[in-house]
Formats: sequence, C-alpha cells, structure tokens
Amino acid sequence: MPEQPVSAVKAVFSKIALLGKSHHEETRQTLESLYQALRARNYDVLIERQAAEQLALDDDTRTASLQEIGEWADLAVVIGGDGNMLGAARTLCNYNVGVVGVNRGNLGFLTDISPQDVLTPLLAILHGDYYTEQRFLLSAEVMSQGSRAGQGCAINEVVLHSDKVAHMVEFEVYVDDQFVYSQRSDGIIVATPTGSTAYSLSGGGPILHPDLDAITLVPMFPHTLSSRPIVLNANRQIRLRAAYDNDLLQVSCDGHVRMAVHPGDDILIAKHQRPLRLIHPVDYSYYNVLSKKLGWGSRLF
Repeated sequence: MPEQPVSAVKAVFSKIALLGKSHHEETRQTLESLYQALRARNYDVLIERQAAEQLALDDDTRTASLQEIGEWADLAVVIGGDGNMLGAARTLCNYNVGVVGVNRGNLGFLTDISPQDVLTPLLAILHGDYYTEQRFLLSAEVMSQGSRAGQGCAINEVVLHSDKVAHMVEFEVYVDDQFVYSQRSDGIIVATPTGSTAYSLSGGGPILHPDLDAITLVPMFPHTLSSRPIVLNANRQIRLRAAYDNDLLQVSCDGHVRMAVHPGDDILIAKHQRPLRLIHPVDYSYYNVLSKKLGWGSRLF
C-alpha cells in the first residue's frame, strides 16, 4: 500500500506551466515532447521564458517568467534535478501553485516522475488522481546593527559558514532568545525535513519524515566531540550570532542565495509563512524513495 499523504485532494488542472534547464539535452527533449503532447490534448500550456529560448517550438508558443507562472498556473511541471525544483519552489510557494517534478537529475528526492514514462502519470495527475503534500520552507534574515542587511528562503537548508574553505568560525545559538550554546566549527546547518536528506544528511544529521513539523540543527565539523545535532519544533525562531573576532562569513539558502555576515551580525531563521504545495503520483511512497536513493537493502522475505 502506498504511504498516506499529508492530505489527498481531487481536482482537475487546466493551466500547465513547464520549467527546466533547456541547455541540458535530455531535459530539452522532455520539455519539447511534453509540450507537444499536452497541446495535442487541448491543455492550456506555457513554458518558462528562459527554458523556451533553446527549444524548437512554434512561434506562437506562450512563455512567462517564474513570477507570471505563479500568478497564472494551476500546476507547474519542473523537469530536471532537485536543484531545479528548489529554485522553482522558492518562488512558486508564494502563489500556492501545485508543483510536480520529472527527474532528469541525479538523486531526485523531489522529482517523482520517471523520464521514461512521463505522460501516463502526468495525465493521471491532471485528471485529479494524485496526492498533495505541504512542505514548509525556512526564511532567513541577516540583521546588522539593528537593520536588515539581507534575506532569503530555503526549502532544504540555511547554512552559516565561512567564505573560506575549511575555516573555523565562532558563533552563538539561541532558540526563542534562549541561549543554547556557543561553538567553534566550520559552521552550522539548519535544515527542514525536506532538507534532512540533503546537505544535512552528509553532515551527520538525522532523516526527518516530511510529516514532522520540525527542524534540525547540525554542526559542521565542531571543535568538540560533545556537539551533536538537535531536532526542534519548527515554530521556534533560531538566532545565530557571529562572534566579533570572525572574518567575513556567509549565510546560504539551498546553496544558492548567499548573504554576507559581518562580525556581530545576527541571523534570524524561522518557518516561512507559505509552504510549497508538492504534488505526487498516487503510487508515491516516501520510504520507497529513501530505499532507492540511499541504496537501502531489499526485503528478506
């Protein structure tokens, strides 16, 4: 039996947006074939503007920016790897657009549909046969001398680190303004359940099921053996304070959005006000994804 989703909703999608990095040959082929197949079935389809630039499509092909897609589409189909999904999610979460992924990358924790059979499961979703799941994001703000110096959001993780390779940094951690610890390490990863199978996992953090309303704090190569990951309620506010004797630091959101952190700055991390509406085929199983992607053993009987 497939795992039960956070919620199961039946609906029909009619306005479809296609996204992906079209400079990748296999992604480009999937974009073109999927666009033609959906148009032949009279769906209202448009393509993200940058992706459409390298596609061999008709002159009347409709294109739009990512923001315009958020305002117009019922469903966004992201073709590529998890990185493509992360980039789209950070914008589309603000519009309550359903997002489904076709895996043309490596791991594919967030991209459910196989590129070898795209149309069948996608048509089932378009006809209302799907699961929907809410995945929360994190927002991050850099506060410098009482003023906001930068902001971003992440579906996987927010990371405080040096702008130099393998460079020790010093900082303090607060939860809801309660002091937790001070630390010397390469940095710290603040991860969502979605991000618990990404950078956080490689840093020794736990896997959090997406149903959990929790975040994890994972130290990066701490200068003490007593430092361990901590799992917290996701509704808590995390404050990281950079020590005054640091060099320039950085905060990164999903490895893309980067913000400078000066000595004495605070980084405020909290649950983003709008979740990502992730769409899955009906046979989706989180445990099956883990087993395949992490190479877990098969059943013995």
